[in-house]
Amino acid sequence: MKLSDYVIDFIVASGVSQIYELPGGATTHLLDSAYDRTDIECVTMHHEQAASFAAEAYARVNGRLGVSMATSGPGALNMVTGIGSCYFDSVPCLFITGQVNTYEYKFERMQRQIGFQETDIVSVVKPLTKFAEIVVDAGRIRYLLEKAVFMAQSGRPGPVLLDIPMDIQRAEIDVTTLPGFYDSEEYRDICSGQCEPVDGQTLDRVIELMTAARRPVILAGGGVRTSGAVGELSALVEKTHIPVVASLMGLDALPSDNTAFFGMIGAYGNRYSNLTLANADFLLVLGSRLDTRQTGTRPETFARSARKVHVDIDPLELGAKVDVDIAVKADVSGFLEQLNEKLAGHTAGDLADWYEIIDGYRSRYADETAEKSPGIDPNAFMELLSAHCDAHDIICLDVGQHQMWAAQSFRLREGQRMLIAGGMGAMGFALPAGIGAVGASPASRAIVISGDGGFQLNIQELDIIAARQLPVKIFIMNNACLGMVRQFQDMYFEGRRQSTVNGYSCPDLAAISEAYRIPARGISELADADTVIAEVLSDPDPVVVDIKLDIGTTVNPKLVVNKPIEDMSPYLSREELERSMQIKLTD
Repeated sequence: MKLSDYVIDFIVASGVSQIYELPGGATTHLLDSAYDRTDIECVTMHHEQAASFAAEAYARVNGRLGVSMATSGPGALNMVTGIGSCYFDSVPCLFITGQVNTYEYKFERMQRQIGFQETDIVSVVKPLTKFAEIVVDAGRIRYLLEKAVFMAQSGRPGPVLLDIPMDIQRAEIDVTTLPGFYDSEEYRDICSGQCEPVDGQTLDRVIELMTAARRPVILAGGGVRTSGAVGELSALVEKTHIPVVASLMGLDALPSDNTAFFGMIGAYGNRYSNLTLANADFLLVLGSRLDTRQTGTRPETFARSARKVHVDIDPLELGAKVDVDIAVKADVSGFLEQLNEKLAGHTAGDLADWYEIIDGYRSRYADETAEKSPGIDPNAFMELLSAHCDAHDIICLDVGQHQMWAAQSFRLREGQRMLIAGGMGAMGFALPAGIGAVGASPASRAIVISGDGGFQLNIQELDIIAARQLPVKIFIMNNACLGMVRQFQDMYFEGRRQSTVNGYSCPDLAAISEAYRIPARGISELADADTVIAEVLSDPDPVVVDIKLDIGTTVNPKLVVNKPIEDMSPYLSREELERSMQIKLTD
């Protein structure tokens, strides 16, 4: 059979029903092999970066694999940001790029370029992928596809890339003679290095520390969702009643209405969440790399009175930024399954005093921005929006102030997902992510929350939403500036707003949306929001909502440089902070 036909068959067999792509001459054989098939479709985007973000969202929702495809040269390079996003956030995606014929490719020759649009994409993406290779032997296509998908999904997941030259795509192959990866010595060697079950003594020690604690806390990171451990985490909380805080990437690991859930920690976390973690005497970290956005710039002060257990599948993350008492190299799902088995028949300790303290934090330090900014309070808006959303909505956040307002105040319910561009933090993520999310889950609806800046980066994908009449609702938190950086400039650069206000402009987003055949609504007063949101969400078709905010709207609270996470701006008085702490203040 033709090799390009084999590639498409393989993608279908991997459980993928949509390929997100933008065509080019170097992918025409692959595109032709998908033509007129009923088991897979090509979703043709208007930019390769958007195609890669859509594939990332598809993978995160279906839990297995996303696929994106682009032509050689500029097409391949335009995917790099999306590839990096998958790498940093541990998302299994297969990226396929077309390439010039092997006889036109320079290989080791010193010329800059031989073939038209020839680019060594494999060398470009090596640092951002788990595996990347150019296919130069058609007889190895089965081996390389199997290896690529295995690498994408195993261990700490991530992106892989296969660069397939045009003469390889059109080659005829005998599928009965193709060697497979799963029969190889390489496969056996890789598997021998995979995580073993956690030994019983380590589990006993974890349980000993956990049950002795009077102020225990669980920190749920993105690894909880990545490893499929949401059910096991819920079971652990039900057994132990230990309160849970989340990193940004772990926000949809536990519903917000669970009485044990205490919000998001970190630089833009909820004040009550940071106080909860700061005062813990035991901390179980599940699948979080504990980066500076979580710990602040003084990691030595992070949960400083707690005995800490750090569980992560990547040994390079264990204890890398925060000293811990027990480091466990394990898949979070497997670890929690073993831990829950050990806790069979366990009677939860009396944490009533601890809950009284942290419930007090939550009641005293609710999310607030109104006293700092006139006009619509974005935290109040996020609470209102979340109250109107359905149980199976997929919330897609772009990057900027709106991401933090939603992370602080959007109350996730059972069955909802929240897709966030974390490590790469790329503006322009949310709109194409909404396309990929509903592609993976056609019965769901995507709620895209963006800012006026991020929305413009992939605004062209409105056409895909309109043409396919996808169930995507887009809410733009529009403060007519690049607000996150503008807030940074106001804090650290005496309000010199270069390129965020001075030099930045935003068009009439409602008019542009309507030009793309998507109706638009506007909200300029919070009093109008309830009615508009209800009407928009009752409409089955895509809608854009432009929410007008004051240009000076801020994210509060915020952790500034050289402060421990409990000491956030706007600052509590030293006396109030000291009264709130169960441990000593730092210098």
